[in-house]
Amino acid sequence: MKLYSEAAAISNITVTEHEVTFDPNASWLKFHLGINRYALYSRDDPTIPQLLKDMEIMTVVMVKPSGHHLKLALKMRNFAKAMFKPMRQERDDETPEDFFYFIDFQRHNAEIAAFHLDRILDFRRVPPVAGRLVNITREVLLVTHNEDLRSVFFTSPANNTCFFAKCLYVCKTEYAVCGGPDLLEGSLSAYLPGLSIAPRISIPNPWIRSYTFNGREEWEVNPFYCDTIKQMYPYNSGNRLLNIIDMSIFDFLIGNMDRHHYEIFTKFGDEGFLLHLDNARGFGKHSQDELSILAPLSQCCMIKRSTLLRLQLLAQPGFRLSDVMRESLEGDPLQPILTEPHLLALDRRLQKILKVIQRCVRRLGENEVITKDFVKATARPQTATDRRKSR
Repeated sequence: MKLYSEAAAISNITVTEHEVTFDPNASWLKFHLGINRYALYSRDDPTIPQLLKDMEIMTVVMVKPSGHHLKLALKMRNFAKAMFKPMRQERDDETPEDFFYFIDFQRHNAEIAAFHLDRILDFRRVPPVAGRLVNITREVLLVTHNEDLRSVFFTSPANNTCFFAKCLYVCKTEYAVCGGPDLLEGSLSAYLPGLSIAPRISIPNPWIRSYTFNGREEWEVNPFYCDTIKQMYPYNSGNRLLNIIDMSIFDFLIGNMDRHHYEIFTKFGDEGFLLHLDNARGFGKHSQDELSILAPLSQCCMIKRSTLLRLQLLAQPGFRLSDVMRESLEGDPLQPILTEPHLLALDRRLQKILKVIQRCVRRLGENEVITKDFVKATARPQTATDRRKSR
């Protein structure tokens, strides 16, 4: 800090310095300590509402670019960290028809809405997300020590402060985001514990999509694809496949086609839950329901009993999903988060999920389709000796 401040003074750059203090009772630390093998937080954990409020007001002391998109890693005065995704699209803008899912915009309001939906579905696998108005001059430019980030800031002809991502692809001034003149709304996602404390691994989704303009994956052409997956470790026992199906239901509701990988905490082994991270490409089209997202459910014809009961509850008039979401989102400072057509699309998609389950039950029977929660894994990874024996 001292060396940087001296260099900044020579270059006539102002660097805002903040004193940092560690609070052992901080809400972000309690959130980290509450993670268990079943979910990121318990159903009635008072820490989560407090963390959401804290993220709206915590003082930013350092900023770094993150990844190849317009994302920023914000460090706070109390050592908390959050991922900031800026506003790229107006609420009522839909993804253009000619856009492929892998070049779609990342939407800050989708991250916020996905957290609320995940909590309503009782999955609790999305880290807490809150909306916030950020002063990108005072809270980003003047506190960053990263020269790459400083170099992408500029003032627009309308005298607004703007920045763009420095990366290998389509990151240039035409794709910048601008404040008005300095204030920019975005989503703040709470960081998970560091990898040295809570290691995670990223695993390709068995129902991954092709990321070429005309490619197709096996699951798209083989209706019996799930029979093959059911024979493979770790999907041949335990909860992993059921958790994939939960994730597909969640993604169908938000319209997310970009789930190429999933992450798990290694500490919990095969019994652990799947993290539902990076949901910013959801809620792009309220007028279209992409049924292919439900392939894990429709091809495997399996669902956890608790998931089905929650879906059936949210289809009841007194607990309609759109109404519960609307009420939940009213607590965010950037509300309205979703337009009314997006909220009503949730009800329509929920009915389609229930129809898929009904077809499975008619064909196979309830005992085959509806599965108890937390099935104990009995299979293990194949060793080289096992593979030689099988041959």
